[in-house]
Amino acid sequence: MTQQIKALEDEFAVALFDRVAGRIALTPAGHALLPYAEKLKALSDEAQSVVANVSGIPGGQLALGASQTISQYLLPNLVAGFLRQNPRITITVTSGNTDAVLDALAQHKTQLALIEGPALRKDIRVEPFMEDHLVLVVPAEHEWANKELLPETLTAAPLLMREFGSGSRRVVENALLQAGLKRKDLKTKMEIDSTEGLLSAVEAGLGAAFVSRWAVRNQLTLGTLKLARVRGVTLSRMFSLAYPAGPEPIGNTAAFDPFSLIILLTLLPELQVGPGRIPCSPTTSALRPRC
Repeated sequence: MTQQIKALEDEFAVALFDRVAGRIALTPAGHALLPYAEKLKALSDEAQSVVANVSGIPGGQLALGASQTISQYLLPNLVAGFLRQNPRITITVTSGNTDAVLDALAQHKTQLALIEGPALRKDIRVEPFMEDHLVLVVPAEHEWANKELLPETLTAAPLLMREFGSGSRRVVENALLQAGLKRKDLKTKMEIDSTEGLLSAVEAGLGAAFVSRWAVRNQLTLGTLKLARVRGVTLSRMFSLAYPAGPEPIGNTAAFDPFSLIILLTLLPELQVGPGRIPCSPTTSALRPRC
């Protein structure tokens, strides 16, 4: 690697890295070169996957981005199934909230993203593949447990929310606004940048939170959390595949698209969790769960 770096610096006749006290950092010239190197890497990966697919044996790298709920609760099963069928493909995953994942996709740091809400930007094309429901979870002994609430009841107790930029938060705030509740009406006690953090905080008795039905299956089965329902409030969103705007995806990116839907078909029946049964809502007949 050292020889390759030296050869690159010789070619450009400028130092690309600073080496001080055993640490390496990019020089201004290195920072200027970096985005071009990333584009070349992405182009090389794309060429490798296209050639591999033409040969009939998919291979190369597939860089995925995924918003947090999908990366934690759906993506592991999707990737495991995909790699069983495509063992020569190497997958890297970058996760974050929806805004961060879309930024990485637009900058071509990833080839495909799985997101939890609308893209709301012109440089990204999305294909919804599944409807997800957000549910209100409370501690097991909470007074709201297993009850239906009027929307205004939500103003009387602390709520825990995801951070700004989260697709989940955007859906929750829009749905509550339609029910007549503004952000200032809510007692937002804490903002947390992960769904797991929200669930742990609810279990600790810090408040109630809206989370994806996928995230709360284990806690409902164990009885550590309970559901509450808000009358007249529908909290749903689309899980979508997102691509950079432009030509249709090719190579490994195109191969992952239909495969993900096939795997989801096998996962959907698992959404039944006893007394706190979570509703299933496929978006196409091909994804109709056995609920």
